[in-house]
This record gives sequence, structure tokens and C-alpha cells, in this order.
Amino acid sequence: MRGSAVLYRKILRRSAIAAASLAGFAAIAAGGLWQLDRAFPPPLPAELTVSTEVQDRDGQLLRAFATPDGYWRLATRLDQVDKQLADMLVIYEDKRFWDHEGVDVLALARAAGQFLKSGRIVSGGSTLSMQLARLAEPRDSRSLGSKIKQMLRALQIERRLTKREILERYLTLAPYGGNLEGVRAASLAYFGKEPKRLTVSEAALLVALPQLPEKRRPDRNLAIAHAARDRVLARMVSSGLLGEREAARAALDDVSGVRRTLPA
Repeated sequence: MRGSAVLYRKILRRSAIAAASLAGFAAIAAGGLWQLDRAFPPPLPAELTVSTEVQDRDGQLLRAFATPDGYWRLATRLDQVDKQLADMLVIYEDKRFWDHEGVDVLALARAAGQFLKSGRIVSGGSTLSMQLARLAEPRDSRSLGSKIKQMLRALQIERRLTKREILERYLTLAPYGGNLEGVRAASLAYFGKEPKRLTVSEAALLVALPQLPEKRRPDRNLAIAHAARDRVLARMVSSGLLGEREAARAALDDVSGVRRTLPA
């Protein structure tokens, strides 16, 4: 019995030493990451470069001017966007957006499993924070190294911005084809109105376009844009956000192939 007690105390002592060592290593690693975070901050300007707007006394847009680099990029707040569009965006792009810290481990594991099974990239596992990192710091390649850097940047972004701010920056910077950036510029160009009140079909199209903005832009590839919108509607049904009848009615709506000029 005494030998067993001695052995038990040794095991406890070794376990305590191991736990203390791991805790120390974790503290050192965390400190190192904190130093790296401070030394190499993400490119997040306090204010985005956006189009100058002329508004009337009620805040209605009278005229917009392109940015110095030639883009129509209108500053966007969440209260300027149809709530249904924001809900669709989160479900389609990053359904655990409100819960993760910038990287969705489950989505990455699913993407890796799909790649191993099919031998091709089926889904990328990118979160909206990772997509914002890519928009803020465009990458030239789709290499593993670039993906890892994007993940690290997403973690940094989540330390600096609230979830609402991340959504607003994404909605301001997301590409919509040509020199259109952001959901407000896209809604004005493709629908002739602000994105405050959208039909189900319009919201679905605005969610679909940023993944392949040039290929899906409706003014040049109407059939592809139409199909992309329908895929978003189908995803909303499977997620429970839309009923089958509501999605079916939205799928009957035409997708306009006209790009309008912005208010002037």
C-alpha cells in the first residue's frame, strides 16, 4: 500500500510539473503572438476611402463621385441595408460568424474533407473576417501560405473590430463587377435604389455576386447571374431562412441585365 501511495504522489508531482510547463509554454506563446500582433498589425485604416456623397436635408443621395482610384465605393452602415440581405449573407458565407473568433475550424475541417474526397476545392472555409482580410490586403496567389496569412489576419481583425464593424466594412468593400464596390453602389447600379428595402430576389443576387463578380455580373453574364441567385435561394431554403414557396416566387423574378449610372 505504501509503495502505491509513493507512486501516486510521484505521478501527481510529475503531472503538476507537466501542467506548469504547458501553462508556461502557453503563456510564452501567447506573449510572442501578442508581440507579433503589435509588430505586424493588419492594414485597417481608421477610415475607408469612399466616394464623396452629396445628400439632401433628409439624407437622400443626390450625387456620388468616384474615389481617386476610380471606384464607386459608398460607405455602408448596417442600418442602411435590408436586414434580410445581412441575414442571407451570414448564412451563405459564414453561418457561425457571430460565434467564432475569425476562423471557423469546423468549416475548414469540412472544406479539407471535401477536398480529400473529391480531389478539388468544393468550399474554401473562409469566414467573413477572412474575406475582409483579403479585401484589405489582396493576395496574388491561392497558396497554403497565403491562406494561413489570411487566417492570422482575420484573428487580428477580430481583436480590433466588432462583428458589426466587420460586416459594415465587408458590405462597403465587397466587389460587384467592374468598378462597383460595396452593396450600396451595386444596388444603385443594378436596381436603381438603395439597399434599404430589397425583394428576396434582389437580396439573393447581391449575396451571390461578390464570389465571382466579373463572371456573375448581370450586365454582361445575365444567365450566370440568374443561376447564382437561384443557388443562394436554394441555400436559404435548406437553412430554414426562406420557405419553399417564397423562394420559388423569388426565382420567378427577372434579373435585370442593365447597369444604371449612379445618381447625378
